[in-house]
Amino acid sequence: MGDGQEPVRVIFDTDMGNDIDDAVALSVLHALQTHGEAQLLAVTVTKDHDLAGPFVDVINSFYGRGDIPIGVVRDGRTPSVRRYLELITEKNDIGEWVFAHDLASQRDAREAVGLLRNVLAEQPDNSVVIIEVGFSTNLARLITSVPDEHSQLIGKDLIARKVRFLSIMAGMFPSNGERNAEFNIRHDIPAARRVAEDWPTRIIYSGFEVGRAVPYPIESIERDYRYVERHFLPEAFRLYAAGRRVGRRYPMWDVTSVIYGVRPDEGYFELSPPGRVTIDAEGNTRFVEELGGPHRYLIVSAEQAARFQDTMVELAAEPP
Repeated sequence: MGDGQEPVRVIFDTDMGNDIDDAVALSVLHALQTHGEAQLLAVTVTKDHDLAGPFVDVINSFYGRGDIPIGVVRDGRTPSVRRYLELITEKNDIGEWVFAHDLASQRDAREAVGLLRNVLAEQPDNSVVIIEVGFSTNLARLITSVPDEHSQLIGKDLIARKVRFLSIMAGMFPSNGERNAEFNIRHDIPAARRVAEDWPTRIIYSGFEVGRAVPYPIESIERDYRYVERHFLPEAFRLYAAGRRVGRRYPMWDVTSVIYGVRPDEGYFELSPPGRVTIDAEGNTRFVEELGGPHRYLIVSAEQAARFQDTMVELAAEPP
């Protein structure tokens, strides 16, 4: 990093396999680790599909970090949608994976909450940033988890001791009274409400409107990944985009929470005043200012969005 600061200790929780921005977000996080700015402690998955965890392993392995532990949800909310995940099942003429990975099936990965407790218990106090870019299932279960072999603390107390803040892609702000049940919230509303109500550290929300303001240019997908014969990201994007009207620029919701989580002081965003997010029974978010409140949300100007896009493209396309 060049300034004597230690890398930010990160746990990344993702619904890999729904939108393509999860794959870009994890790639950006690996680039930040290569720069010495982040240390990826674990990746946990809220997508309950057999290939979701293995796809995470493909990305980790591509960056030479196939030993990063992966934890997966059990009995999650969206098991059926595949989109780009089937990419990793391809083998070459001699029966090897085209995209190298060791985790062949989600069933072979560790359960996410146990892994989260294990990893958190081993970290210094107040040292971990959790970046959540999918459903809140794993984090809600972590809050209510009980003491185990890793820690004698209940989940909420373990979070309070070990986590600096939660950077989460969820919701839409300000709501102005509009119905705004954003994807990550509406697919597990009880979990999202649990996190909003009971998470014991600061939460920084990145709403739907922020990711929409910082799309990834398809020109980069077509141009910047030719340093290897076959790169998982452009191929995954083509599978994802097949039959969909994605245009030439695709919103990058999840990358906003990654870059804020690692570089919160770099001026890519402004923050709302402190307040509190509430989520109704239908998944709509509402933010109310509150002196000393635990929640804030990201705000991005046109100038900040342009700078963010340049940074995102540079990091995502950077060779390992």
